[in-house]
Amino acid sequence: MRPMARTRRIVTTGTTAVVAAARQARRLGYHVRQAAPRWRAEGGPDWWRSRAARRVRSALALLAVTVIGASVGTLLLANVRQDVGPFQADFSVQPALRGGTEVRLPPLGSLTLNSHTGPAHLVINLESLDEGRTRELVTQPNAINQASADAVTDVMQGLRRLALQFAAAAVLGAMLAALVVFRSTRRAALAGGLALLLTAATLGTAAVSFRRSALAEPTYRGLLGNAQTVVGDAERIASRYGEYTAQLQKMVTNVSRLYATITNLPVYEPADGTIRVLHISDMHLNPAGWSVVRTVVEQFHISVVVDTGDLTDWGSEPEASFVAAIGDLNVPYVYVRGNHDSSTTQAAVARQKNAVVLDNKVATVAGLTFAGIGDPRFTPDKNNVESPDPNDPYEQAGLQVTGAQLAATIADSPERVDIALIHDPAGAGPLAGQVPLVLAGHRHHREISTEPGPVGATYPQTTIMVEGSTGGAGLRGLDSGSPLPLELSVLYLGGNDHRLQAYDEISVGGAGLTEVQLERHLAGTAAAPEPTTTPTR
Repeated sequence: MRPMARTRRIVTTGTTAVVAAARQARRLGYHVRQAAPRWRAEGGPDWWRSRAARRVRSALALLAVTVIGASVGTLLLANVRQDVGPFQADFSVQPALRGGTEVRLPPLGSLTLNSHTGPAHLVINLESLDEGRTRELVTQPNAINQASADAVTDVMQGLRRLALQFAAAAVLGAMLAALVVFRSTRRAALAGGLALLLTAATLGTAAVSFRRSALAEPTYRGLLGNAQTVVGDAERIASRYGEYTAQLQKMVTNVSRLYATITNLPVYEPADGTIRVLHISDMHLNPAGWSVVRTVVEQFHISVVVDTGDLTDWGSEPEASFVAAIGDLNVPYVYVRGNHDSSTTQAAVARQKNAVVLDNKVATVAGLTFAGIGDPRFTPDKNNVESPDPNDPYEQAGLQVTGAQLAATIADSPERVDIALIHDPAGAGPLAGQVPLVLAGHRHHREISTEPGPVGATYPQTTIMVEGSTGGAGLRGLDSGSPLPLELSVLYLGGNDHRLQAYDEISVGGAGLTEVQLERHLAGTAAAPEPTTTPTR
């Protein structure tokens, strides 16, 4: 019933607007007719009173009423809703002196294409993401390829429906305007036929003047204006991503095989009470990362997933749907906000049934007590991951203050904290001695270090483990010369004090690579063991 109600409301509004415009035209015509005899009496030219002149005036009046009525009808009624991939899109036509196409993606901005000429401007408004289709796109390896193949078909179907709606709206608007102004069914029929001809001419001009090359030369506005700076060359990324998704299933299969090779790794037999923590970070909207995470969760019997931030790139509302895959993991998910995540992203994570968001809080999850705080910055356009910026004392001070805030929260906690979570390891200094283990991300490569605690601290030293990018740095990773691998780690914590016993570092090859590598490390060992690698297939 809702689409019918929306249609009735649009038709009613459109009819009211057309009738109002027609009444104004009638008033103007009335004053002209009243003034005409006086003008003729004052010596109007003979040609003005001729039959040919009257026919010209009548035809021009009919044309003017037709154009006005068709334009109003187009503005109010020439729009259709069409699913394009995971998006619900509105297609509409606007009368304009120049043609072209505008694609709006609120709140990121828009892009314009010099696609065609003519008095019809095409607007495609990508309003929202469908949750079900987005989840399939994220979680199914072939969904991206299928969505890419279907997108052209979806757009063409929307354009065909819009062309029919455009013609109907223009004819209806012109006929209503002519009927109100002239009060003649014959002239209303003539106006409808004329509007149909004008619509056909407009669509024909757009089709003949269509420039395919314009699709590769968009003009960005709003946040999308930064897209080429942040992402790089779209054509190269698309090519690499095609290679990447083609190999994704092999990657996931190889991760499963790695679990069977654990018997060849350095000896470590997890006790029955061992808690297995999967540490991920910096997904940056890469849907391939979710497939690998889900496989590791299942194969390694993970107790809890810890995410140290940067799930998204811009922190926008459309990106928030990316987090829907969290609920499919079926294990607790502990999260702290990264500098590419907004409050909108954080709220979307908090809505997931199995998620625990830590922002200067302490929580016990899966038998472990975590303390975490979100990154104090929101810098979605930041390219440099080597932070803090040595030339920005405010950034350095802000990260240290954030670390000190979390340290104070841990000190006030009645429970002993097992793991502290931050996004940028530059803020980990104040946590030394407060906790045995700090997990972080941000830098897109792994680092493990120890920080001595102050004299009299609870712990003589604190281990700081920085995870690489589980999303391979997202699209920017595909734009680099050497694609970044997808990196994630399994931590084994046991004993009464829940100390780190061992950890497995898993690396999945970058774009076009299917090699998967796992390194087993025993806590406290000095030398790294030889990695176990699955063959490329």
